[in-house]
Formats: sequence, C-alpha cells, structure tokens
Amino acid sequence: MTEVERNDINNAQYIRIAGAREHNLKDVSLRIPKNRITVFTGVSGSGKSSIVFDTLAVEAQRQLNSTYDWFIRNQLPKYQRPHADVIENLTAPVVVDQKPVGGNARSTVGTMTDLYSSLRVLFSRLGTPYNPPSAYSFNNPQGMCPECDGLGRMRRVDVDRLLDRTKSLDGGAIQLSTHKPGAMDWQMYAKSGHFDTAKVLSDYTDAEWEMLLHGSGGTVTVSTTNTTATLKYEGVVARFARTNLKRDLGSLSERGRANIERFITLGECTGCGGTRLNPTALAATVAGRTIADWTRMEISDLIKLLDGIDDPVATPVAAGIRTAFERIEGIGLGYLSLDRETLSLSGGEAQRLKTVRHLSSSLVGMTFIFDEPSTGLHPRDVGRLNGLLRELRDMGNTVIVVEHDPDVIEIADHVVDVGPGAGVHGGEIVFEGGFPELKRADTLTAVCLRRTADVKADVRRPTGKLAVENADLHNLRNVSVGIPTGVLTAVTGVAGSGKSSLITGAFMDAYPDTILVDQTAIRASSRSTPASHLDMMDTIRKLFAKANGVPVSLFSFNSAGACDECNGRGELVVELAYMDPVRTRCEACEGRRFKEEVLAYELRGKSVADVLDLSAESAVEFFTEREVLDKLTGLTDVGLGYLTLGQPLSTLSGGERQRLKLAGRLHGSKSVYVLDEPTTGLHMSDVDTIVGLMNGLVDRGNTVIVIEHNLDVVR
Repeated sequence: MTEVERNDINNAQYIRIAGAREHNLKDVSLRIPKNRITVFTGVSGSGKSSIVFDTLAVEAQRQLNSTYDWFIRNQLPKYQRPHADVIENLTAPVVVDQKPVGGNARSTVGTMTDLYSSLRVLFSRLGTPYNPPSAYSFNNPQGMCPECDGLGRMRRVDVDRLLDRTKSLDGGAIQLSTHKPGAMDWQMYAKSGHFDTAKVLSDYTDAEWEMLLHGSGGTVTVSTTNTTATLKYEGVVARFARTNLKRDLGSLSERGRANIERFITLGECTGCGGTRLNPTALAATVAGRTIADWTRMEISDLIKLLDGIDDPVATPVAAGIRTAFERIEGIGLGYLSLDRETLSLSGGEAQRLKTVRHLSSSLVGMTFIFDEPSTGLHPRDVGRLNGLLRELRDMGNTVIVVEHDPDVIEIADHVVDVGPGAGVHGGEIVFEGGFPELKRADTLTAVCLRRTADVKADVRRPTGKLAVENADLHNLRNVSVGIPTGVLTAVTGVAGSGKSSLITGAFMDAYPDTILVDQTAIRASSRSTPASHLDMMDTIRKLFAKANGVPVSLFSFNSAGACDECNGRGELVVELAYMDPVRTRCEACEGRRFKEEVLAYELRGKSVADVLDLSAESAVEFFTEREVLDKLTGLTDVGLGYLTLGQPLSTLSGGERQRLKLAGRLHGSKSVYVLDEPTTGLHMSDVDTIVGLMNGLVDRGNTVIVIEHNLDVVR
C-alpha cells in the first residue's frame, strides 16, 4: 500500500472541514473522528452552532438532497452551500435540535413516537369486532368522536361568568359588552315579553331561566336612533355558542379574543368521555380493554400487558411495540401514557423521547447531531442520556453533540472548545483533544470545569408566602405548597416529577399576574433584530424623524425606507425551478437595507444603518435617551453587549436567544417572576451572569421562582 493510499484511508476516518467562514467563524479548520462521540463546547455565541449546524449539518443535508431527482428536490427544504473551502467525508445526517416539542391539542406521546400507529395495527389484527387501522385514529373522520372532532375536549359557555344572577336585566345582568342596557342585543331580551326586566335573575322560575338561556321562537323588534330591525328570539347561551364557539377567534384582535374567551371554559367531551374516539372504535377490545384503555395506561404496565399476547397474527407487531416500550422505560419514562399531550411534557421528557426514537433504527454509519440534549434534564437523567449517546455510537454511528453540561462533555471521545469569547470575539478553535486534556487547558471552559461551587452561606429571610392548595394537574396529586416571597426560590427534581405542572400550571393559575419567562422560542426571522425585539426600534425611528423633520416610516426597512431592489432584506434571492435558490448581497444598498436617500439623514453624525451596525456596548455610549439606554443595559447585563442592534435574530444561537428573552423581561420591581430553566443553552460562565441578574431582581423587591436543574443555580 502506498503512502497516498494510507493517507486516504486515514482521512476517510474523519469528517474534514477547512476554511469555514459562516457567521463569526474565522477560517476554521478541523477533523472530526467518525464512529466516535465528539462534543463541541464553548461560551454561548462563540460559533459552535455555526460549525456544527450551519456548516456541517447543512452541507450534509444539501449533499443528501442532491442525490434525489429534480422533482423530489423541489419538494424538499433548500440549503445554501456553506461558506467553507472544504467539507468532505460526510455521512447522512440526523439532526435532533433543542427546540421544544411543538404540536397542538392533537399531538400526544403516542402520535409523536408513532407508537399509537403501531397500536392501531395491533387492534386491527386482534380487536373484536374488526376495524381497519384508520378506524382507531382520532385524527381521521373514520375514528374521531363526531362531537369534539377527536380533541377529547369541548368548549362550553360559562354561564356563571356570562350572567350575573344577583342583577336584573335593567341592572346589567348580561356581562357581554354588546349587551349593555339599552343596546340592540340587550333589547332582544328586554322587549321579548318573556321577562320582567327589573327582576333579579336569581328569582327567575325554571321556565324563565331556560327561556333566557336556551329559548327560541317568536320575533323581537329592536331599534336605535337610526335603525329598526326585527330579530328571531334566541337565548343568551344558545346565541353566544352559535356565534363564538364554532368561530375562529384567531382572526380577532387580542382584546376582542380575550373578551370572548373569558366566557368560555374547556371541559371533557361528554360524547366520548375524553377518549377522542367514536363508539365504533371504542367497541373493539384486545385483552379485555379498549384502545382508549391502553393509551391511558402507563407504558410500564403496557409492557406487562403485551407479554400476554401470543396470537401468531399479532405477535410480530406486539414484539415491535414491546421493544419500543422497553427503550422508553429504560430512559426513565415508563410512567408516561400514550394519551399524554406533548404540550404538557417537560423539556427533559420531550428531549429524551426525541432521542429514543432513533434507537430503534437499524441504519448504521449515520451522523447524529444533537443540540444540547441535556436541556431540561436532572443530573440523574443526564446519566441515562449519556447511555443513549453511547448506544448510538456503539451501533456504528458518528455522534456530534453541542453541549455545556460537564457530565456530557466527560463522556466524549473528542472535545472541541470554540472561543475564546462570543460573537466577534469568538469563532476560533481554542482546544481539541480528550476530556482529561481539556481540564488541564487554559480556556474559559477548562477554568469553569476545574472550579468548585460552594453552597450559599447567607440566605435571605422571606417576607411572606404565596400558597398553592391541593394542586391536581397531570401527575400532581393534591399538592399544597407555600412559595416564600422576597427571595430566590429554586424548584428542582427529576424530569417529569411535576415541577412545570406545579409552577407554570397550578401556581400561574392561582397568581395570573405573575411574569413568566418560559422556554418558548422567540421568533427569529431575518427581519427581526435585537432592536425590534426589545422595542427599541420605534424609539430610534422617532429620534431620527424628529432630528430631520421627516416621517417616521422612512427609517424602517420594513416600510417606506426599504431599499426598492431587495425590499429591505439586504440580499437578493433568485428562486430557480428544481434548483437551490441563489442569494447575493444587494448591490443597490450594499446590504444595508435602506434607500440611499434615507441614509443621507443623520442623528449625531450617524445614519440609521450606522446605528443598527453598533454593538449594544457601543450604543450605550451613543444614546442619551433613557428609554433606549434601559434596554441596552438589559442586553449588556445578560452578556450580549457584543450583539449589533440590527443583527438578524435568525443568526443567533439558542443560548443567545434565551438571554435576549431575559434581557427584555427582567427589569421590574415588586413583582413575581417565574423563570423556566433560564440557563438553557448557556455556558458555565454565562450561568454566573444569569445568577447575578436574578439576585439583582430579588434585591429590587421582587420574588423570583426558578425551575432549574443546574446546580450552580440551585446552590
């Protein structure tokens, strides 16, 4: 074998990247070993995601898509070739990101994992009487309950909120804003002849009450100063239900929607009892239980139930389901049921479910890419996650992880530390090697790994407490707790123990004025920026307009001030049929988004584009207006002083977006704050900044409740 051949074989054992320049990367070159676990770490915003997702994953997916014919490629997502000189030796990618599990009221653990589909096949083979698999689907008209359309819940009119029984019609008993005494809608009842308008509703006879709520028949003449109309009589509840319960409230303004929703409650469907299915689907049984009974059981109990199935017709299906259930039980989620809505899952539960889905695949030689898989996990559960990562590697796959958790970094075969700082201060490889060598290095990550944190010695004294009584939600069973006020309270526990149900569910219901900063992703389009997200842009536009005596709209790249060539995008996108789009910088505005005449207007010697190019740190020196300075201070307080005001949010990392959300919310006083895992996506050094921010909130008289697993916060 020649030297060249040996080098080729050696290089094939690595994924090679050379000259990567995406976002803040500075001609990064590295080799990632195949069939190993490689962890990328470094401060938030240092460039980890730019290497792993925007360079490696994008190119792998782009090359994979290029193997399909043009027609199929036109149906697939389009990926632009990353800015890099060389990206080679790639394998097919599977990306498991850190985005919270989406879904809606129809998405359950069963549908998310596809196990409900397998269960439907099992029932179609064994169930008596016989039904096809589609007949057991609550998302299919053949199987869904006709009353709730497969949702298991129904919206109902809350009569107690709609009508005040201590008042008469003349006294404003009907609480709808359109039914105030004298209004046309009010006249339907006052002039119907059925009621004494001065009589208190609590004194109505049963017949009068029924007529007011659900009555029909006859006509009523109503009038205003300008018009007269004859309307068919219809009870208050019947009319409200007809005009609002079946209506798409999403088309209304936020105020209009809230005005209607306060009279609506959500309850279990009386037709299906919350099972979502129609009587035909519920008539069939396997092992003496309906499919609804199966989905209500815990997965651990379903494993035992499957052991009793020995019919040759269904044995292969049952064995496959059992194997999948055992994997879920093996990562500590055996307590889940298949009918559990995905929206109710904690971050840790959802993350493990996303990961375990791939373990049942028999494909090998893949590249699995994980974005902070330990997000939302208790330290005990991180050990189970590590077992999943090792299992994927041992199956013959390459595992690449972007992570900050020391327990995950420790299991890596190879570690890449990106830094040294964030944004323009990062974009370089500061360390490559094994975990033991990393601990001896002089990078910021290594310093954080070597340090030890002490338990807080001096604790604040509570000023009172906020009580939650007999909370009964999801897995909570009559839980009562008193949350101390005037202090920082950490709520911790294993994933799925009920932390989120207790705090973001029961506590928030009891104290609706609480300010919640949750894990919901902020909108990250190419047109949204830190300035717009923090509501600074309107003030900046007004300052420019006032200084130059021109309309405010000129200083927006989303309206009158936008470059005519690129419509304020700063780039031109040429869509090519059956091919990837071509993106080029707009030559007319040179990527600055604004018209040339708009850039001629200045504020203190800078154009609006110049101001948007300022970092938050530099903008603090430029602006004197308190309204802007307060928000800029919020950015610097959370360690995002390096971000430019006009930087598209789509270019920010997960950790940067998390801190940006905090920057806009944590500056009140005398309030109650709930922070749901605020250290998500943050490097160990960034956690110190967030802890200082929370302590500052408490010092200003706030009560702060944080749901967290990070021991640096809990201490």
